[in-house]
Amino acid sequence: MIWAKRSIFANTSLANTPINLSISGGAIALSLMLASCSTPSPSPQNSPESTASSASPQASSASADAFATVTDVDVTAGEPGAYTFAVTVQSPDTGCDRYANWWEVLDEEGNLIYRRNLAHSHVEEQPFRRTGGAVAVQPNDVAIVRSHMYPDGYGTQAMQGTVETGFEEISLPAGFAANLAEAEPQPRGCEY
Repeated sequence: MIWAKRSIFANTSLANTPINLSISGGAIALSLMLASCSTPSPSPQNSPESTASSASPQASSASADAFATVTDVDVTAGEPGAYTFAVTVQSPDTGCDRYANWWEVLDEEGNLIYRRNLAHSHVEEQPFRRTGGAVAVQPNDVAIVRSHMYPDGYGTQAMQGTVETGFEEISLPAGFAANLAEAEPQPRGCEY
């Protein structure tokens, strides 16, 4: 299963340009209704209904600005079954009270393949890039890379692709593999 690309500018010179939109309350409702028409159906095991009980209340009520986003994924070294990923994250860190506390690699079904814990906030370093591995994927295995924000949880933005073809931005269904927020390994605190 492949999720729809999030950016409408994917094949233009605006593909990596940030867009600042101001939307009124009525337009938000209309946008949400339209978005639900174009979102692919998740598999039953990862549907929002089946994972909603494990999603944190903060994640479901926080705005999109509350979440960390993955803006780039590069495979920098390694071999099949043991790659090093370099992941760039943009996050609204304010300190240890609110920071991106990991990025992770999942398979298409939402199973955790690898997690890179982040030991501190990145208030003065945005976006930031961190490497991690060994990531146990084969060159043509489809992988999803997403980030997690403490205390807000997972957003819906992620990157999906393979070592062979590279990674593109996607939008995951709300609650996709939300149970992983409790999975090990977990960060052991925040240094600063």
